Amino acid sequence: MTASSSMRVVVAADPERVAAVILAGGQGRRMGGADKGLIDYQGRPLVEWVLEALAPQVDEIVISANRNLERYALYGRRVLPDTLPDFPGPLAGVLAALEAVRADWLLVAPCDTPHLPADLALRLLGAAQLEGVPLAVAEDATQVHYTCFMVRADQRDNLAAFLAGGGRAVHRWQAGLSSTHVRFDAACFANLNRPDDLA
Repeated sequence: MTASSSMRVVVAADPERVAAVILAGGQGRRMGGADKGLIDYQGRPLVEWVLEALAPQVDEIVISANRNLERYALYGRRVLPDTLPDFPGPLAGVLAALEAVRADWLLVAPCDTPHLPADLALRLLGAAQLEGVPLAVAEDATQVHYTCFMVRADQRDNLAAFLAGGGRAVHRWQAGLSSTHVRFDAACFANLNRPDDLA
């Protein structure tokens, strides 16, 4: 074997780009209609906690919101209202993000989970790539956290079709995709749904 034939040219693959969307577009019914992302928690709006947790983990963050757009824009991130009418739920915010970002993967997190883990994106992406699936969903020992997940950007059309067909539930859409779950500590996903939770 000659020296030239034994040489292997290794071309490093470009790292996959990951964007994140913070879901703050709900109607906050269990919070008396308040805009949950802007509710104060330990001296700061909830959305600030999530921004701080995700910023070191991804290439870009956008915020899904349907109210107080100017206030959310003060954080220096793109603010994306739903592209579908009548508040069809969190998946509308996911679709708006998939349509807007230029990334290979989208990390999705709700605005009311202020203690997200520092390795959320890394572990979800790694699991999806290892299993060769387009979706990785966070869970703890007792429940699945359906609104905290990593989805491959090429599932945009699948999601658009699900919503166009009247689908709304996050877990039902996810059930139609090949997926994997990643186990985290339950405390990472403590969410603040009601006024009493803020205590």
